[in-house]
Amino acid sequence: MSAIQLLPDLLINQIAAGEVIERPASALKELMENSLDAGASEIDVQLEGGGIQLLRVRDNGKGITPNELALALQRHATSKIGSLDDLQRVASMGFRGEALASMAAVAQVALISRHASAAHAWKIEAADGAQSEAAPATHPQGTSVEMRELYFNTPARRKFLKTENTEFAYCEETFKRIALSRPDVAFSLQHRGKQVWKLPAVHGEDALQKRITAILGTEFSQGAVTIERNVAGAHPTARLHLSGMATLPAYSRASRDSQYLFLNGRFIRDKVIAHAIRQAYQDILHHQRHPAFVLFLDMPPEQVDVNVHPAKSEVRFRESQAVHQFIFHTLQQALAAPTAGGGDLTTAPAASAFSSPTFVQQSPFIQQPMRLYNAAQPMAFYDAMFGHSKNNSSPTQQQNVALTDSIFANFADEAPQGDNETGVPPLGLALAQLGGIYILAQNQHGLVVVDIHAAHERIVYEKLKLALDEHHIPSQPLLIPVTFHADTLDIASAEEEHATLTTLGFDIAPLSPTTLAVRAMPAMLKQSQAEAAARDVLHELREFGATRALTERRNEMLSTLACHAAVRANQSLSITEMNHILREMERTERSGQCNHGRPTWFQVTITELDTMFMRGK
Repeated sequence: MSAIQLLPDLLINQIAAGEVIERPASALKELMENSLDAGASEIDVQLEGGGIQLLRVRDNGKGITPNELALALQRHATSKIGSLDDLQRVASMGFRGEALASMAAVAQVALISRHASAAHAWKIEAADGAQSEAAPATHPQGTSVEMRELYFNTPARRKFLKTENTEFAYCEETFKRIALSRPDVAFSLQHRGKQVWKLPAVHGEDALQKRITAILGTEFSQGAVTIERNVAGAHPTARLHLSGMATLPAYSRASRDSQYLFLNGRFIRDKVIAHAIRQAYQDILHHQRHPAFVLFLDMPPEQVDVNVHPAKSEVRFRESQAVHQFIFHTLQQALAAPTAGGGDLTTAPAASAFSSPTFVQQSPFIQQPMRLYNAAQPMAFYDAMFGHSKNNSSPTQQQNVALTDSIFANFADEAPQGDNETGVPPLGLALAQLGGIYILAQNQHGLVVVDIHAAHERIVYEKLKLALDEHHIPSQPLLIPVTFHADTLDIASAEEEHATLTTLGFDIAPLSPTTLAVRAMPAMLKQSQAEAAARDVLHELREFGATRALTERRNEMLSTLACHAAVRANQSLSITEMNHILREMERTERSGQCNHGRPTWFQVTITELDTMFMRGK
């Protein structure tokens, strides 16, 4: 073993470069953040070979004075911090003073800058540990940094870089992240001499939405809700502000490629916040899908440690639980708006799903004649079709009401009421039942198609959650108890967890060593599902215990019960019952998705129907 010795400065910087400058995108991030710290209002990026051959970042910031130019390429030289106190309340993007020195150790770097007070610009170059003297140069106010031939002097490391297209893709993603964080700054990106992005600066209240739309597209903006919440405690450091946009489940993604989280303007990845976001979407998003969002969390710098990793994408919160709860509740409330929400339903979930004629070909399955009347006179078509009174239904319809009375007993007994200037409720008025599965309704925009089971499942689920929160799920005694064979563990669970079962609206008691009887069950559930529901609840209590079943497993258990209570496929409903479902959807939080994250309804506009039938062509 050799003796302990000091490493050469070049080798130290090359070791640091392995963490700080992992690939061209890492260098691009550091340089663009430096430009923002310099107060730039315009940042231009030029790339060649995916950033491997050339990476140039030019800004119009305040610039660097000639006597500081040589220091800029030195390790641990920075203007951002000067003491431990500064480090504990970092407000700038950069602060470690490692990035430029690391680049100069593994690439050919040229730094040109003109300070606001200087008569002209100055240039300095560095490569392989050697640094030139500062020399006069031509440059407007601001700074340009050129990095050429990344890892030219460490060929083993260069082999780990990917193809040109892959490295460019990483650079472009980095560019988009930083451009999203500062709508007030103009950005441009060129690759191989071709303009890829040109984003003008935007200002005003809707600046962020304009920048998000420019980068992520109109579909993202139309499928998202605006997030804006601020909380402040008694102490000045107890302040949290969350803003941005989060998409509704209808705009979910197959991957996490549209998730942007910024802390005090810096893009980060954090497990605490990621968990809070997953929880906010947990019962409205399908488990194989991912939400899309652009969120900005602002908090006092002293409440977060950004000096966790040289890349500065990982942080530690001093009060992580408070941050988690704040983000979770803010997103949950924003996503919990009822289906209609008084908004424009033309931007509702995935209307384009019915943009092909295959939807029209299903018309033979409609159970009764359907005619679409002029949306400008909605009540006229409804009166013409079904009459003024909800009580003039046919004997068959009256029989249907009786058969499903227990299912709809908790619905308000009301006639459809319009809540807009046309007199039509947001989800419209029921026309017919299609294939025993869907409700067809007409609203002011056109046709609404509702998945009956999915929609009713969400309605019952939200009612069960509300009832359990109030410690009272209405129970319905059964005239004739439902008995079923059970094993000894289920019988033991029924005896031990009697109080918990009562809280859930069940009265389950042993009749024999091998038989259980359901004497009462939640009023929202159908008696025909008594055995299945009782077995599922007992299974939860047996596997997880009462405490976990009513806390961390609560939503899963209530979701299962709601599935048992919901209207089944091919169950015939009257027009009155279908309208009850539509009205309940309008009042129910998260009713755009079922408990498993599938959509519950779609809007097909008159314009889309006209396109299907080539009207006007």
